[in-house]
Amino acid sequence: MKKVAAIVIGMSLFPLAGTASANQNGQASSDQCMATARQFAATQEYGTSFEGTGSAPPATKQAEPSSVCRITGSLSPVEGSSVGYEVWLPASGWNGKLQVLGNGGYSSSINYFLVQMYVAKGYAVAATDTGHKGDDPAFAKGKPEAITDWGHRAVHVTTVQAKEIVTAFYGRAIDYSYFAGCSTGGHQGLMEVQRYPGDFDGILVGAPGHNRTHLNVGFLWQFVQNQSTEGEGPIIPASKLKAIADNVLRRCGDQNGGAAGGLASDPFLNDPFRCDFQPEDMACEGADGPDCLTPTQVTALEAMYDGARDPVTGERIYFGFLRGSEAAGGPPELPGWSLYWADPRDQSTPARASFWQVWAFDTPDWRWQDFDFHDDVREADDRLADTINAMSPDLEKFRSAGGKLLHYHGLADPVVPATDSASYYTRVQDTMGDTADFYRFFPVPGMHHCYFGPGPYELNAQDALEAWVEQGEAPEHLVGRNPGSEQTQAYSRKICRYAEKAVLGEAGEPHSWESFTCQPAGLPDIQEVGKAYLR
Repeated sequence: MKKVAAIVIGMSLFPLAGTASANQNGQASSDQCMATARQFAATQEYGTSFEGTGSAPPATKQAEPSSVCRITGSLSPVEGSSVGYEVWLPASGWNGKLQVLGNGGYSSSINYFLVQMYVAKGYAVAATDTGHKGDDPAFAKGKPEAITDWGHRAVHVTTVQAKEIVTAFYGRAIDYSYFAGCSTGGHQGLMEVQRYPGDFDGILVGAPGHNRTHLNVGFLWQFVQNQSTEGEGPIIPASKLKAIADNVLRRCGDQNGGAAGGLASDPFLNDPFRCDFQPEDMACEGADGPDCLTPTQVTALEAMYDGARDPVTGERIYFGFLRGSEAAGGPPELPGWSLYWADPRDQSTPARASFWQVWAFDTPDWRWQDFDFHDDVREADDRLADTINAMSPDLEKFRSAGGKLLHYHGLADPVVPATDSASYYTRVQDTMGDTADFYRFFPVPGMHHCYFGPGPYELNAQDALEAWVEQGEAPEHLVGRNPGSEQTQAYSRKICRYAEKAVLGEAGEPHSWESFTCQPAGLPDIQEVGKAYLR
């Protein structure tokens, strides 16, 4: 890679809200911040607060730095590339660690709440805009290098730059480097593992959208299968998704507390992989109604559960969404799947149409009605898979570098099917053998996309990853918590490794994770995608 040129466009020192200053005038830290910025920059400036970064998080129990040096800049690894980055450096109380944060969707946004949360705990923190501005794939129109930046390069060059900045600012080497991200952030994490195995000591990956071309095929499949040929709107209206989810729980919820683990009273599926609900179970006995499915709706739902298929070979292109995720999350008017099976602003248009118009085919007048799930998928793969898909099951270089990979995925995810994560993990095992020494996967029952849901979605995953990296304590389980609400009680639960289930002890307190043990559950029977679609 050619030498990265850095142009810092802003640098500031500011007090973190709710902390006491170790250096009341801040002069020494300010000078150090300016000197570091000059080393990597053409210009710099001071400020006492940052617009658009949100408020600081609540005080933490860990050491809280009094001031922060924030350095922002732009990197141009190749002509046509412009990767924005930020590095936040606590002026005191640095814990010796660098934390790089992932992004979401196709957005250039940085999660400043997480940035400030980690800074308050003593981490140096870095993040990137992934090489563009905005949140629509149309950002790549006329900018092909922006696709590569988004696909994998931006996080890598940001990490390289951040390490140099942190070392220069503190005058010593970083002890440990970590990455954490979910969804596109999880995708970025797997890209790091596969392409840049030496960047991080530990990587936390959640609900990765790493099979990106086929994930978008999956969204399009959901749209097409649910689209009326008469142009009358969705075959299955969003208003029926809650009824479908309720029927799924009634059909398969009796596995909870038994074969699926968890508690019999859990309002979610502990093991949706083994749920045998069929759409015909909800078939209307007479006229259409809000709690039943017409024959056309039964057919549409069957196709959506099955997932995208190649019409020529019959091979699966991408997984269908798991039973139990139908109404998970989203606003009341667009719950669960409906937030993603079409453009939320126009239900007659597929979600992410600009991905196909700009990235896949460079055809502004692209129409979903003309899409061929054999020829067009392969053409899109030929153009994009090598750049934006993170599908390699050979992680030997990451293992040899001493890296640790902790992977989680909500089993009620309505955006990225958890089956995709289970499939990837299994392919890695098939390729490398047992990976317990460096890679472990934890499905989370009842968790929506990345967070929230009725399940135990607040995870101690970061702490577990750091204990694994720094003390060699490999996580046998995670601990998940649900804070409860006015209607529900708070509880915690052991989150077991893939192919295990959480079982309550005979005299255990059902609301405490300590009452559960992880026991073998066996591998689910997953029909894999075709080899042509593992690119």
